[in-house]
Amino acid sequence: MAFVTPSVSIARPRAHQRPWRPRRTLFIAPCIRHRARLQRAPPLSMAISSNDFRPGVTIELDGVPYKVVEFLHVKPGKGAAFVRTKLKNMTTGNNIDKTFKAGEMVEKANMEKVAMQHTYVDGDYYVFMNLETFDEERLSPHQLGDNVVKFMMEGLDVQVLKHGDNVIGVEIPKTIPFEVVRTDPGVKGNTVQGATKPAVIETGAEIMVPLFIKEGERINVNTEDGKYVGRSNE
Repeated sequence: MAFVTPSVSIARPRAHQRPWRPRRTLFIAPCIRHRARLQRAPPLSMAISSNDFRPGVTIELDGVPYKVVEFLHVKPGKGAAFVRTKLKNMTTGNNIDKTFKAGEMVEKANMEKVAMQHTYVDGDYYVFMNLETFDEERLSPHQLGDNVVKFMMEGLDVQVLKHGDNVIGVEIPKTIPFEVVRTDPGVKGNTVQGATKPAVIETGAEIMVPLFIKEGERINVNTEDGKYVGRSNE
C-alpha cells in the first residue's frame, strides 16, 4: 500500500496583514549637513550689522573680542558700500584696521559683566571681591589697563568684563570723587580765565585743576579723559 505525503501550502500574508517595519530614510545626511551649515552662522540675536557699528560696540572675530574704536561708512561712486573700522583687541590691547561690507552681519562678543569691589593690593595684584558670591579674584595691572590703574582705590565698585573664563578688562564709574593730596597754592592776583595747575589725587594720579583748588578738597574727575569736572560734595 502506497502512502501519499500530503502537500502543505503556507499562505503568505496579504499586504494589509504584513507586520509594519519602519522604512529607511535617505534624508539623514542632508539634514546633518544643513544643521552644521546653520551652526556656523551666528544666531541673529547674537549678531550685529556693520551698519550699526558705534564706538564701544564689542564684536568677536575668530573667537577674539574686539571693541569698535572708530568707524566710517563709505559709499563709493562705483561698487558696493563698505564700513572702514579701527578695532581694539580687548585681550592684547592692540588696534587693527578692518573693512566690512555694508550690512554685513558680525557676531557680537559674548561678554559678561561681574559686579566686584576692589578690597586691597596683594603685591603686584589688585584683589577684587565678587559682590554676589564674595569670592576673591586677583587681577594684574595689565588686565586692568593703565587708565583704570591710576584711578583705582580701595572700596571702589567696578564691573569686571569676562569673555568666557578670561578677564579682559575692568569698567570703573565715569565720574569719581577724589581728594587732592598735593598741589601748589594759586598765584595771588592771577585771574586768567581757565588757568589751571597740576594736582595729585589720592591714587597718585596727576590732574589739571583750576587755580582755586586747594589741598584737602575733594574734586570730581572724569575717568575717561582724566579731566577735572568740578568740586565734589561727597
